[in-house]
Amino acid sequence: MTEVAAEKATISLTQLALKDAPALIEAVFPAQKVSFEAQKERKANLGQTLTGLGSYWKGRKPLILVRAIVLGSLLPQTGDAEADLDIFEKLMAFDDEGLARRALVQGALRPKDIAARIELTDPWNYFSYTIKNSRLTAEQVETWCCPFDADEEGVTLRWRRDIEESDKLVLYRKALTTFTSYEEKASLCKRPEEVDQEWLFAPVWSEVNHHYADLGISAHSLPELVEQLGLLRYGHRPRVGDTFAGGGSIPFEAARIGCDVYASDLNPIACMLTWGALNIIGASPERRAEIEKAQRTVAEAVDEEITALGIEHDEYGNRAKAYLYCLETRCPETGWLVPMSPSWVISKSRNVIAKLIPDHENKRFDIEVVSGVSKEEMQAAEKGTVQDGALVYELDGKTYRTPIKTLRGDYRDSEGNTANRLRRWEKHDFKPRPDDIFQERLYAVHWIKKEALDNPRLETFFASVTEADLQRERQVEKIVEMNLADWQNKGLIPDLAIEPGDKTDEPIRTRGWTCWHHLFNPRHLLLNSILRSHFERAEEAYLDILLCRILNVQSKMSRWSPAVGHDLALDVFYNMALNTFYNYGCRASISAFRDLKESPLVDSVNIHAKSSIETQPAERLTAINDLYVTDPPYADAVMYHEITEFFIAWLRKNPPAPFDEWTWDSRRALAIKGSGDDFRRGMVEAYKAMAEHMSDNGMQCVMFTHQDTGVWSDMVSIFWAAGLQVVAAWYIATETTSELKKGGYVQGTVILMLRKRTEGDRAGFKQRILPAVRAEVQRQIESMMHLNEEIKDKHGEPVFNDSDLQMAGYAAALKVLTAYTTIGGEDVTSFALRPRTKGEVTVVDEIVQQAAEAANSLLVPEGLGAETWARLSGIQRFYLRMMDMETTGASKLDNYQNFAKAFRVQDYARVMGDMKANAARLKRVSEFTSRELTDSTEIGPTWLGHLIIGLQQLLAEVKPQAVIQQFQQDLPDFMEVRPLLIDMLRFMERKAPEAAVREVAEVLGARLKNLRALGQ
Repeated sequence: MTEVAAEKATISLTQLALKDAPALIEAVFPAQKVSFEAQKERKANLGQTLTGLGSYWKGRKPLILVRAIVLGSLLPQTGDAEADLDIFEKLMAFDDEGLARRALVQGALRPKDIAARIELTDPWNYFSYTIKNSRLTAEQVETWCCPFDADEEGVTLRWRRDIEESDKLVLYRKALTTFTSYEEKASLCKRPEEVDQEWLFAPVWSEVNHHYADLGISAHSLPELVEQLGLLRYGHRPRVGDTFAGGGSIPFEAARIGCDVYASDLNPIACMLTWGALNIIGASPERRAEIEKAQRTVAEAVDEEITALGIEHDEYGNRAKAYLYCLETRCPETGWLVPMSPSWVISKSRNVIAKLIPDHENKRFDIEVVSGVSKEEMQAAEKGTVQDGALVYELDGKTYRTPIKTLRGDYRDSEGNTANRLRRWEKHDFKPRPDDIFQERLYAVHWIKKEALDNPRLETFFASVTEADLQRERQVEKIVEMNLADWQNKGLIPDLAIEPGDKTDEPIRTRGWTCWHHLFNPRHLLLNSILRSHFERAEEAYLDILLCRILNVQSKMSRWSPAVGHDLALDVFYNMALNTFYNYGCRASISAFRDLKESPLVDSVNIHAKSSIETQPAERLTAINDLYVTDPPYADAVMYHEITEFFIAWLRKNPPAPFDEWTWDSRRALAIKGSGDDFRRGMVEAYKAMAEHMSDNGMQCVMFTHQDTGVWSDMVSIFWAAGLQVVAAWYIATETTSELKKGGYVQGTVILMLRKRTEGDRAGFKQRILPAVRAEVQRQIESMMHLNEEIKDKHGEPVFNDSDLQMAGYAAALKVLTAYTTIGGEDVTSFALRPRTKGEVTVVDEIVQQAAEAANSLLVPEGLGAETWARLSGIQRFYLRMMDMETTGASKLDNYQNFAKAFRVQDYARVMGDMKANAARLKRVSEFTSRELTDSTEIGPTWLGHLIIGLQQLLAEVKPQAVIQQFQQDLPDFMEVRPLLIDMLRFMERKAPEAAVREVAEVLGARLKNLRALGQ
């Protein structure tokens, strides 16, 4: 940039030209593309940027979503929505050029893939070839032009060695145009954050600067653009705040793209992870090198101390990699001491099992580890001594079964609470006492061979427990017994009692554990105390983050996984609960502490932005910020205030700077949780504080994930009472499916955008507000549908789907509603805070529902008449709308949940054929049973219900005339509704997934039309 241009830009940027300009996200937002990219990031699992700090924090929102929100909130509307959206997508690397560059880095398209897709007259400028056992000669190949059969047997294509990256990019651009959808293209790509940012966005800046030339923008990187936009809007670099920081994804991503950030959370573990995101992931390369060197130094010192104790090496020099433990209990029928495990399979990749061998003299079982067993033996070992909640074992040909509840002595106390006979462990306990119901037993050791200890590829084996192994166990127990009290006083191991709660009751109820150190066996306590002592001497905060990573795999709740490729004790918080197991794995130091030598973190980001982190409730906010992006707790949110005490118990004494400035307590009483009156009151206080500590032209983004319409209504009331007005809403599919997220799991996040309510006191009445709501909903949706058509004509894909348009309807209604300070004479703050009665329908509920109905009346499925749509009931609209969406490949359960809610369907599961999170679908016409189509069901008595019965009859070869006669008999208004039936059949003829149903729909529709021709 020339000196004159630089001076001009500086002058322009100091004039707050965007102070009152609406943000891009208030009008347009590529929600579908953000959704796909967010899920792509989620599916990276441990490859996500921040999970290396602590995968136990599950609630992080995708970084790509945070980037989209912050950029969309800073970029202005210019009056050309299509051009604005185009620039936004370039800045997100969602455009064709960005996708081509991302695909090139991924290397997803091989030369033969490209050759088969695009026409090339000069293929040998790009490719070389080899011929082996082919029917083609070299001369024939040399004269070949693309496209050709890239699978031609015997001909192998590869990139020329001298080809430039820019030449490859030419072909990638052309090849990507042959894919029809964004999802197909983006699935071939690296995530934007995985690609060198300078190279990825190199072509973008000239277009960005030209688009915003009137504003004086002259940027050559995202941080430069963000700073300049901040100067134009706020007079300084934008400040982004998050008062529910959690795992730190929001402040991290905001800082990465150039914002100054403020983060707070009541939970010190959340603050620690946020600090780690900014100061470890965000560290400079030089600082990261220092961190990794310090880790190695500590690792060597710890290893030396453990080796000197002689507790992990056997007499042959082999070193332990893991120890396998199980519970034991005495059978009340036989008096035998029986090992407990749901399975005795130790390793599936090596066919290793544990066999129980009766010891009649001592009334117990020896446990023999056997390797290389047969398939039949593996299958037999799958069935352990714990089956269906009972202790089950065979002795001398007889099977004994005792419910675990009986062993524990479960009963109901005088207040109706569940209790049992388990002894409650005391503070000085670290192992079971001899008369405890559940004992603990070492039953196998995973060894690393002595000669392989210095090799990168470890050679290991499993072995039975020997007397020498038990002697080493006793040595560990003796060390712990001698030092337990001292370690607790020094803060090297926990001395904190477990406070009862929804999640923390589990270890108390099922094991009798009452203090946090009871969740760790003696070997865990010894190894972790040694590690903690070295961390304290190092006085480096990032080491405490590593300690938490280690604790997450180093506890009695670390389940042993024998799966192929595992043979490992896995993480405690795989499902955000404190699960107790009958058998578990204990990683030895060489495995538990491997992260000290091999950093699991991604390359450093080198964040330069200013940051501030505090542990305090959201309502005690003191910092002024321009943009708040929050993902608050609500209703059934994860109970981090309980489960993170698992870590707090270890870290709360003697934390290093800056952690020593924080309150190391979960402060359960202050946590905003649940729903109802207390939830609303806490949330109003929090968001009111944010509104009061926000620039007058600032914005707030609230991410909200929930399917309970009652909580939805509560959230709206909260923002209303906090002095905030909704200006936009978007729907993002953020989650992915897993075995832990079946059935009705919500897969989407509602993005609500809010501004301060600036119109002062404004009174309204429902009768006047409703027409305004309907008008605003119609205006909003029609403008978005118009933009959809323009973009679809140019690019082949619309930018908004039905869920986006539906959310826009909600936003339009809430924009009208939240502009008022009183409704029907009631102050909105009083309304938000007053107790609700069960089943009460509030004015918010009514208006939101009116908005949904107004929006849905405009979203007529393609191929169905507007008049037909207007007369259909909710369940019929739901079924036909989802049938239409399924033709586009939609299969996410969240779509069905949202539309069922909007159409007021009582039980949408009744018409669902599959409710898998990512493979949901309606019942096919042929799948409905007669019982599901009676007058007692929701769909049975409807016109659509009658049509489904009629189509089923035709499929069963009933004559069409007989079906029509049945319609005439069952539908008193048959002649009046006949045009609607014909319209629905015409729709099903095109949209039904079953070919046979489409055929009979055509036949039945034609017969109904003929009735008019015959004058009947």
